[in-house]
Amino acid sequence: MKSSLGEIRQRDMFLKSITLDQLQAFEAAARHSSFTRAAEELFVTQPTVSMQVKHLTQAIGMPLFEQVGKRVFLTEAGKEVLSTCQEIFKCLERLETTIDDLKGMKQGRLRLAAVTTTKYFIPKLLKPFCELYPGVSVSLEITNHEALLARLNDNLDDLYILSCPPERDDIEATTFLDNPLVAIAPANHPLAKQRNLPLECLAEEPLIVREEGSGTRKVIQKFFERHGISPRINLELGSNEAIHQAVIDGLGLSVISLHTLKFTEVKNQLAILDIEGLPIRCQWQVIYPKKKQLSITATTFLEYLLATSQQFSVDK
Repeated sequence: MKSSLGEIRQRDMFLKSITLDQLQAFEAAARHSSFTRAAEELFVTQPTVSMQVKHLTQAIGMPLFEQVGKRVFLTEAGKEVLSTCQEIFKCLERLETTIDDLKGMKQGRLRLAAVTTTKYFIPKLLKPFCELYPGVSVSLEITNHEALLARLNDNLDDLYILSCPPERDDIEATTFLDNPLVAIAPANHPLAKQRNLPLECLAEEPLIVREEGSGTRKVIQKFFERHGISPRINLELGSNEAIHQAVIDGLGLSVISLHTLKFTEVKNQLAILDIEGLPIRCQWQVIYPKKKQLSITATTFLEYLLATSQQFSVDK
C-alpha cells in the first residue's frame, strides 16, 4: 500500500529532526548508563549530552530513559532506539571502509589502540608508515589493558595491540614481535653481579608491579603461580617510568618488559638480573574481531607491521 502525502511529509519531518550528534550522544549515554561518561568519551560537556538526548526524546515523542533511585535505565522505546543506533553506526562504518577502499591508500583513516608499554616502539614504527602513506590519517589510543579490551568490545578501533590477548574464539590474533619480561634491580644491588640465581630469590625481595588490570602484571602472576612462588608485593605503580625510578631508589625489584629499558635514559642505573626461568617469553600481538571487515588501510598497516617490526626487536 502506498503511503499518503501526509504520511510522507510526517516521516520526512521526523527524520529531519534527528541528527547524528543526537544519536551519538544517546548511544554513548545508553552504553555507559551515564551522561557524564558519555560526555568524557565524546569530548563534550555533560549539559551538551543532556541537550542532545532531550532533543532526540522530543523527536521520538516518548521517554528514552527512566530513573530508578540513582540508576538510569532504558525504556522500551529507548531500547529500540539504541538497537537502531547500533545498526546505523555499523552501516556508516561499512560505508567508511568502502569509501576508503575506493580511494585506496591516497586517503584513508587508521584507528589503533595499544597498551601503554607499546609507547616505547609504536610511535617509531608508525613514523615510516606515515611517510609512506601521507594521505592516511592515523589515530593512536594508548591505554591500559582493561580499557583496551573495553574499546575492543565497543568496536572503537581498527586494530588493537597488546601482549596478553583474551582467550576468545571470536578474535583474530597475529604475533609480530617478541616481548621478553626481565627482572630488574638497581645497578648497585648485590644480586646484580651474581649469575644463575634461583627463581626463589624473587620471593625474598620486595617486588614492584604494575596496577591491577595490567597485561604485564597478569603474565607475571601466572608465571609465579606456575612455579609455586608467592612474591612479596611491596608497591603497585601505574606506569613503567614510575617502576624504573622506584627500583633505582631501592624500593624493590621488578619484572618488566625489556622494551621499556631499550629507549630509557635511566637504563644505566638498572641491572637485568640473571635468574633461572627468565626472561618470560611473551609476544606482541595485533588483534581484531574475526567478523570485522578490515579496510584497505588497516590491512596495509597490518602487512607493514609484519614486514618491518623486527627492526624494533630488543635483541638487536
